[in-house]
Amino acid sequence: MKCGIVGLPNVGKSTLFNCLSNAKAQSANFPFCTIEPNVGTVTVPDPRLYKLEDMVKPQRVVPATVEIVDIAGLVKGASKGEGLGNQFLGNIRECSAIIHVLRCFENDNITHVEGDVNPIRDKEIIDIELQLKDLETLEKRIDKHKKGSKGGNKVELQHVQTLERLKSYLEEGKSVRTFERNNDEAALLKDIQFLTDKPILYVCNVDEASAREGNDWVKKVKEAVAQENAEVIYLAVATEADIAELEDYEERQMFLEDIGLDEPGVNKVIRAAYDLLDLQTYFTAGEKEVRAWTIQKGFTAPQAAGVIHTDFEKGFIRAEVIKYKDYVELGSESAVRDSGKLGIEGKEYTVQDGDIMHFRFNV
Repeated sequence: MKCGIVGLPNVGKSTLFNCLSNAKAQSANFPFCTIEPNVGTVTVPDPRLYKLEDMVKPQRVVPATVEIVDIAGLVKGASKGEGLGNQFLGNIRECSAIIHVLRCFENDNITHVEGDVNPIRDKEIIDIELQLKDLETLEKRIDKHKKGSKGGNKVELQHVQTLERLKSYLEEGKSVRTFERNNDEAALLKDIQFLTDKPILYVCNVDEASAREGNDWVKKVKEAVAQENAEVIYLAVATEADIAELEDYEERQMFLEDIGLDEPGVNKVIRAAYDLLDLQTYFTAGEKEVRAWTIQKGFTAPQAAGVIHTDFEKGFIRAEVIKYKDYVELGSESAVRDSGKLGIEGKEYTVQDGDIMHFRFNV
């Protein structure tokens, strides 16, 4: 599960990636790890984890992480292999979600590949390239299902009808993510993995003066994506880079206060990326370790246990669950037990974000 950062050249995409990969923006205790030259495992800032650390005083703290990929800049014609087109599109296909960086600032010293600043046009350039690639994929799938329907197979015929309807939709310049579908159609489209069906977060790169309130370009981007059910975040990427360079936590906080921010903008991007991937966190808390575990939303207790070790899932007996709010209000695990607020949950329990859990299992 990873997010790919996309955008035209010179919009601040790689600078954002470098900011995200500099863990000093969150905490010096959680180092950034490079898996490949353009893939980073980034820690997810979570105030709940730091609160648990203060209360439990563990030997170590392990945060949740999310993988971010810096994908090669796209140019017109990428769907036909122009520039690094095939590599670009292949890298997007491997990602579960997209962070689309849009340049929303003027600077004569930074050349724009299209000659002037217009994030709406820039967005459309990338949309069109991805839609063209999806049309290519779609046509191959239609041919496949048409062959399968020759014997009168009703399911295959239904697939052909759905995909023909989607083809008309794409040809109108729309993305798959806004295409209405029922459960059966959703399963079909998920299997095909269209590029424009991936969840998307738009990051507007603004100048420092707009870091707090945004600007007119940000408003226009929000209007342009209103039908996409997509989040729009704005931050001054160059300023974020300056903040990330500061070694001292107090200096970073002073810098943030000077420009009217409570925390680095990259923190919001990381949390939004985590949410975009449909991920959530549960905690384990003890003297040796306080840890945030990453799971898919909707995981049952045995599935969540399996993230720690497969034996936990195979031999699952029950889960002891403490709600984060109860833990903080009552002050300790023993106090929660004494108050009768510790829940004993079985295999059907759906883990909630922020649950503090202990698992009982048989090997």
